[in-house]
Amino acid sequence: MRAVLEVNVGEMKYLSIVLLCTFLSGCSRQEEAASKLVVAVKVARAETADLGLTVRAPATVFPREQANVSARITAPIAELRARKGDVVKAGQVLAVLENRDILAQRQEAHASVSDAEANLQKLSAGTLPTDIERARGQVKLSEASLNQAQKYYERRAELYKQGAIPGRDLLASETDLAHAKANYQVAKESLKLLEGQSRDKDIAIAQSRVAQAKARLALAEAQLQFTELRSPSSGVITEQFLYPGDLAKPEAPVFTVMDLSTVVVRAQVPETDVVKIKPGQSCSFDALEATVSGAGKITVVNKAVDPARRTVEVWCEMPNAGGRIRAGVFGNVAVVTGTARNAVLVPLAAVQFVEGTQTGSVYVVDSQKIAHKKDVEIGGATDRKVQINKGINAGDVVIVEGGYGLPDGTQVNVLEGGK
Repeated sequence: MRAVLEVNVGEMKYLSIVLLCTFLSGCSRQEEAASKLVVAVKVARAETADLGLTVRAPATVFPREQANVSARITAPIAELRARKGDVVKAGQVLAVLENRDILAQRQEAHASVSDAEANLQKLSAGTLPTDIERARGQVKLSEASLNQAQKYYERRAELYKQGAIPGRDLLASETDLAHAKANYQVAKESLKLLEGQSRDKDIAIAQSRVAQAKARLALAEAQLQFTELRSPSSGVITEQFLYPGDLAKPEAPVFTVMDLSTVVVRAQVPETDVVKIKPGQSCSFDALEATVSGAGKITVVNKAVDPARRTVEVWCEMPNAGGRIRAGVFGNVAVVTGTARNAVLVPLAAVQFVEGTQTGSVYVVDSQKIAHKKDVEIGGATDRKVQINKGINAGDVVIVEGGYGLPDGTQVNVLEGGK
């Protein structure tokens, strides 16, 4: 039994040695195969040229001017003369509100002006007043109106306390009461002057009445103008909130008008880069999800830093012929801050960047077509080229395609079209 076990142990030792040798032999062949691996790559040659230094930042498009068009008075919309999407001019009527009541008020005001002017003309001609009784009647009439306004106000005040009416109705009653008091006071003064047979004072009262009548007429004319909603500037209607029959109110806009002939692209620039940006510098914009772009000038560099994002808002103003760029479009702004002379440049695809730093790496192909990984210091960059401040020289051949994850010292095969 012991002999059998010794033989089996010996066989197991022999088998282990054989397997180990086989494994080592396989590893050796794999390393040999790896050392002979040739990777196909595309290359380009580092060159020297002047490079425009830029600062890039995310940005959103805003109109140069934007206004919400609201009614000055509360009234239903009688007619719409423009709708969402229409191009409008400054001063153009966009909508007309119901105005029949205001037209009646204007007609009444015209009549009051005519009456007051006729009375003034009569007094100015030297005729003494002979209608004291009529003035007394006016006093009684205004007093009755005052009493009615007082009772109406008291009734409205009680309803307001009970929550049955809104505050604006009570305010209207207060206004009517004040107006009635003023009319009563004027009537009493007029009677007093008439009874005193004071011609100069009569003329002054008549002149005051003419002024009051004209003021009421001017108020009616102004309110009539308020029934026409006009565009404050030329542009396009981008929002329409109400339609014919809806009640227009001062607190609610009816339209939004944007002037997009010139747009302002507002960029959020990191505070470490904003020191390079000044008003007047050239800037450009490229949208992320649309094939639109433009060029303009820096007009605003904000003096405050956003405490949450640690960025500074910068405005790039640019012409927008034909409205190609829409408001709200998101993209990137590039600001030209200077020029690097005789800079060493490589294609953007050749650099593997280290995120958050100004460093990276490139693969340089030597004369034996062996790839060597080189750590580089990065300067400025464009959409296609990257400035290399340190790490490689002009004329070096760098890999632009096929170099990602490539082991240092790998044999490469330069595909057709490479330099």
